[in-house]
Amino acid sequence: MLERYVDAPRMTKEELKAMLGNPNLIIIDVRYGKDWTDSDLKIRGAVREDWKCFDSWANKYPKDKTLLFYCA
Repeated sequence: MLERYVDAPRMTKEELKAMLGNPNLIIIDVRYGKDWTDSDLKIRGAVREDWKCFDSWANKYPKDKTLLFYCA
């Protein structure tokens, strides 16, 4: 599960903005329930995945890409 990545590096929104449009970046929105549905803040181009099902979708993304998990 995503608990393995608790110590993953964090980035600011300015750092993210500088990376948007990079073809080597895949943004995965893993917010849960109302955190996602009630939010007006969604990153254009992000893919939504259920973090509880991490093991079922993790391997569908290329290993040579940078995966950014959005969970704010």
